[in-house]
This record gives sequence, structure tokens and C-alpha cells, in this order.
Amino acid sequence: MIIVTGGAGFIGSCIVRTLNDMGIEDIVIVDHVCETDKWMNMRNKKYLEYINRDDFLDRLHEFSEKVTHIIHMGACSATTERNFDFLYKNNFEYTKTLWKFCADEGISFIYASSAATYGDGNQGFDDKSDISLLRPLNGYGYSKQLFDLWVKKQLELKEKTPKQHVGFKFFNVYGPNEYFKGTMASVIFHTFNDVTKTGKKGLFKSYKEGYEDGGQLRDFVYVKDICKVVKFMVENPEVNGLFNLGTGKARSFYDLAVATFNAMGKEPKIEFIEMPEQLRGKYQYFTQAEMSKLRDAGYKEEFYSLEDGARDYVQNYLMKGNEVY
Repeated sequence: MIIVTGGAGFIGSCIVRTLNDMGIEDIVIVDHVCETDKWMNMRNKKYLEYINRDDFLDRLHEFSEKVTHIIHMGACSATTERNFDFLYKNNFEYTKTLWKFCADEGISFIYASSAATYGDGNQGFDDKSDISLLRPLNGYGYSKQLFDLWVKKQLELKEKTPKQHVGFKFFNVYGPNEYFKGTMASVIFHTFNDVTKTGKKGLFKSYKEGYEDGGQLRDFVYVKDICKVVKFMVENPEVNGLFNLGTGKARSFYDLAVATFNAMGKEPKIEFIEMPEQLRGKYQYFTQAEMSKLRDAGYKEEFYSLEDGARDYVQNYLMKGNEVY
């Protein structure tokens, strides 16, 4: 049995699809669906049970000696969340409880960290560097950093650990099943909707020397690549560690917008708009995952290019009425 927290969410539900494609159906989905449309991400999946996030820890003992993996994608992922007490409890303490359960049970624990832990990028984006030097820019990133540091301490103290422990620092993930995320959905999703409604897309002007308007750079990674790496970890239980998960190739928002227009079969029509004042001092102009650690662990698959990922997402999902993966 495999437990997937956040299993109705964006990345989690895509992982459930991958597990189903691997022939695995004895899955427990843990999430907090409530009044969102996340339930739609579960309609085409095969699983045993759905458990509300708030009830799960009280029921965790029921799964003793029954589970091989906990894949923990459940968290508050809003970088704008201001309630740090909530972030601390939901993203840090909750994750510690699952780690300890996996350690006691001798099972695998695969969890989501975040590239937000890198902060402004002054320390680079290398997953082999000292994580204690990183300074996240928001509470969300800090809550993820706290758990990464806690794991580091467990390893240094030689405390009991899960049979396998793998953390992923996700960079800018896009793809199907993110439709419920509102403002936190990917720029491809918003570009598609803006172009559909208005025929054009607005990108932020640049306020930093060396970057053209719309030339801010991000490492955009397709969710199907995320799923391939998770599959690799499930199939290679000897691999442990904290890994970047991007493509290793930074691309501009302008490139992304053009790729979306092209996938829609439309001529690009891009305007440059003012960036809100409150963002200008904290805006990242460059992210790019250093990917050699994952490659050294044995992962050989090629990643989708931005153009190929945008084409698949737009033509096979967005243009089909937000088709679910």
C-alpha cells in the first residue's frame, strides 16, 4: 500500500496517475478537498480510500505494517500565506510526524521540499551545497527549509530514519491537474486563459539591469517529468537525499508565452505591464536547478523542453476543456 498526501492536488494527483500506470492501485489519498474542484483530479484514478488531511494523523496507526511508501505532497504551497503558525504546523510539524512513522515502520518517505528555500538565489541553486546558508524570502519557503534542516540534523545525530528518504526541491512546475490553484497556477495556464479571453498576454516589465522586459528567467519543469523522477525513486529504494527537481535550463517568461501562443496556433501578442510595487524588491530574476546530483544518483531520462511541454499541456489538456491527467 502507498499513501499519497496531497493526492487530489496538482502534483500529487499526477503521481497517483503514474502509480496507476505502474499497476499500483492500493493507494490511500490524503487531502483537504473541501469546496474546491480538486475532487475532479480523483475521478479517473484507482485508489482504496480518501482521508481528510485533518483526520489522517489520528488514523495513522491503522496503517502500521501495511504501507511500503508515504509520498508526501500535501502542504500549504501558497507563497503569499501570511499565517506562519499555520505553515509551521501544516508544513513542518505534520511532515515530522510522517517521517517518524516511516522511520518506525521501516518504509520509504518521499516528500516535497521547494526551490523557494533558495531565497533570492545569492547562494546559487545547487542541491549539494550547505542548506544551512539558505535564506528563504517567504514563510512558505522557510517552513520547507525548517524540515530540510531538521532532516539534516537527524542524519548528523544518526537518529532512526525511514528505509528510504528523498526530498525534492521543485522549481516552477506546470501541467495538467493544476486548474483549481487560482493565482498560484502556472504562467502557461494563465497565458492560455488570457489569450483565449483577450488574444494577448501581459508580462512584467524588468526593473533589473541586464534583463529585458519579460526576460526574467525561471527553470520551468513539466509535471510529467516530476512523475518520472518519483517513479525512479520508487523503483530504486537505495537512493536517498535532497534533490533539485527542475530541468537545469532557465528560460524566460517571454519564451514561455511564445511557446503557449504557438501551441495554440496563434501569433504571439505580448504586452509589458508594470510590476506591483510590493513585488519589485523580492522578485527573482533567475532560477536554474543544478541537476548533477540527480544524474549522479542514476536518473537518465531526458526532460521535456519548454516547447514540447507547453505543446503537450496546451493541446492535450487545456484545449480539451482542462482535461485531467
